[in-house]
Amino acid sequence: MNLKIKMFGAAVLVLFLLVSTAAAEGYRIGPGDLLEISVWKNPDLTKQLVVLPDGKIQFPLVKELNVAGKSVVELEKELVGKLEKYVPEPDISISVVQVNSMLIYVIGKVTKPGRFSINTNIDVLQALAVAGGLNPFAKEKEIGIFRKNDGKTLTFNFNYDEVSEGKNLEQNITLQRGDVIVVR
Repeated sequence: MNLKIKMFGAAVLVLFLLVSTAAAEGYRIGPGDLLEISVWKNPDLTKQLVVLPDGKIQFPLVKELNVAGKSVVELEKELVGKLEKYVPEPDISISVVQVNSMLIYVIGKVTKPGRFSINTNIDVLQALAVAGGLNPFAKEKEIGIFRKNDGKTLTFNFNYDEVSEGKNLEQNITLQRGDVIVVR
């Protein structure tokens, strides 16, 4: 019986580590995020840092480091490479303590237009709900989503009537950092 409990505990631990690694590899760090960086057995190299608007942080021994757009795993590897000159075999741990860079914007004919900080993936319909829904003057068939990608602006159309009736659900895209929803 005791062996079964140990095996179950080990399985839960492995599952936790897999999920944590997948989450760390998936999320991309952005301006405003609060990071905690620690180097084992080096308390002077344990810092909480806010990512500046230009996507950079200042870290001891390394100085300025561009972190925006990188996953936690990518940043850990880069930081290990830079610290190896000063710290033998650095064991680095990085955590995103607070997500502040996941912002979307909803403007136009909604009840509460504005900038919204999100901490989970949401789609267009959910974002409209966060903005209080459409106001009575909104053109439900003329909603646009604007996304900047590599210096270009992509546009997507969203027809509230169709999606709310369960039709053409592919319009209900998952939003990304910085997306702007315009309700005409």
